[in-house]
Amino acid sequence: MTTIVVLFNLKPGVSKTDYEAWAKSTDIPNVRGLKSISGFDVLRTTGLLGTEDASPYEYIEIITVKDMALFGEEVGTETMTKVAAEFQTVADAPQFIMTESIE
Repeated sequence: MTTIVVLFNLKPGVSKTDYEAWAKSTDIPNVRGLKSISGFDVLRTTGLLGTEDASPYEYIEIITVKDMALFGEEVGTETMTKVAAEFQTVADAPQFIMTESIE
């Protein structure tokens, strides 16, 4: 199983309210609806543990993929291509980090 961790900030001029409304109405239900996915969460950061400092990233997505081949097919659909394009208009240089469990 692969987990994709996405770290990102919003582009200048994109409000948190607008982004979060879009995430709840479009991004989350569409990604969670993919057969290749066993989990998808969008997290708003609140700071760095033990400090008053802000996180270097405003948001984190955690995508748990149970079938990478199927995931590749599904993200190429018209619907997911549109969702990805919309995400790119709000996310400022998102980092997509591929991970796997050490257990």
